[in-house]
Amino acid sequence: MSETNTASGKLWGVGLGPGDSELVTVKAAAAIGRADVVAYHCARHGRSIARSVAEPYLREGQIEERLMYPITTETTSHPGGYRGALNDFYAESAELLAEHLRAGRDVALLAEGDPLFYSSYMHMHKRLHDEFDAEIIPGVTSVSASAAAVGVPLVEADEVLTVLPGTLPRTELAHRLRSADAAAIMKLGRTFTDVLAALEDSGRLDDAWYVERASTGAQRVLPVREVDPTTVPYFSMVVVPGPLNNPAAQPDSADRGEVVVVGLGPGADRWTTPEVSAELARATDLVGYKTYLNRVDVRPGQQVHASDNQVESERACLALDLAKRGARVAVVSSGDPGVFAMATAVVEQAADPQWHDVPVRVVPGVTAANAVAAATGAPLGHDYAVVSLSDRLKGWDIIEKRIRAAADADLVLAIYNPGSSQRTTQVAQLKALLLQLKSPETVVIQGRDVGGPTETVRTTTLGEFDPDTVDMRTLLIIGSSTTRVLERPGGDLSFTPRYYRS
Repeated sequence: MSETNTASGKLWGVGLGPGDSELVTVKAAAAIGRADVVAYHCARHGRSIARSVAEPYLREGQIEERLMYPITTETTSHPGGYRGALNDFYAESAELLAEHLRAGRDVALLAEGDPLFYSSYMHMHKRLHDEFDAEIIPGVTSVSASAAAVGVPLVEADEVLTVLPGTLPRTELAHRLRSADAAAIMKLGRTFTDVLAALEDSGRLDDAWYVERASTGAQRVLPVREVDPTTVPYFSMVVVPGPLNNPAAQPDSADRGEVVVVGLGPGADRWTTPEVSAELARATDLVGYKTYLNRVDVRPGQQVHASDNQVESERACLALDLAKRGARVAVVSSGDPGVFAMATAVVEQAADPQWHDVPVRVVPGVTAANAVAAATGAPLGHDYAVVSLSDRLKGWDIIEKRIRAAADADLVLAIYNPGSSQRTTQVAQLKALLLQLKSPETVVIQGRDVGGPTETVRTTTLGEFDPDTVDMRTLLIIGSSTTRVLERPGGDLSFTPRYYRS
């Protein structure tokens, strides 16, 4: 920061709070009363909410500067468009305030809510604070006032609050709402119709409250479903309290439970989709293999039912039974739940008449095959087959038959479950079989713990491939005759062309 001119006046960024003059802080009131100049932004109609909130603290003899926006939402003929018109306005407003400051006058620039929270003050601060002494007085935010108006704790424990502007595109709003514990949506008015649609798209509409002009005499609070979109002003907000306290998020004993089978992805938290995270947050019970459940952040009040990796049917039955008694159950898989994972076990058991009325849903996840492929380029760029090498649930004769068929069709092969501490011969058998059917120069990719802390990815050939380097955490990709490896300075890339010459 540049040195400030001590002979100049001081700029005060004064947070006024959400609208009630009694929520102006003692420090803010004192700064307003002492200032030589009181400035505030307003629309072209000339009225200023900020000034009306600060009015009890103004004194006679103060200079008032009304910073009137040239436009709000209408079109403009400015050569720089909407953004250009505003930039010129901010520059002119900053110069107006600078003239007072250079003359030795203290300036209190009023800001609804908090000066650095979606406030116009920041545009003045960025233009003036290098030359002048500037101090920001924080204010009570509209988020806090709206939560108080609803009367429901917004966040508790490890819940995370997401603040969103209603001006975001509908799809982006819905995406962020799905993964949010609690949310506050600002800047409504004309955006309310899209916000309403995003709440519906994300499944959060019944969790949401509408607060209009929080903390003022005109305050209104009602469920979002009951709001007439044509009556929504800019100074309103949607509040979605976190699930720990939101009445709409609490399971009703009279409600039917459900089972949702989710995939965490292959190892990295960043590969767990927002939809899966939202389902995990809403669940009352978590069911799964203990290693996979260790990757889940368990929330207070959630029941965890961990088990060994070889009792899939029992886990499915437990989940369905819990749901039958009213629980919201998330059955946790790694990768995608429908690829050699728990979705099949749950759906199969759900065929039993005793669970006929239990709702079952499956939420997809990033697959291990796609993660390994992405780590090396695009080896799955053409037709491919996915085969599990585990012979616990099917015989080796079936596995060999399918491997032969895929090799005969010249498909790329993604091999799941290649080996374990108790299955030590299958990978060597696989190599021997493939060498009868494919060239020793066939591309082979080994991906182990991809996305995890011990990730290793190796590209080799079928002839050089060492079966002893494979364990249960490895996924193999066996190329087709067209799969190629490009040697590049930043790391080799493999790919299977999208065309195939007959």
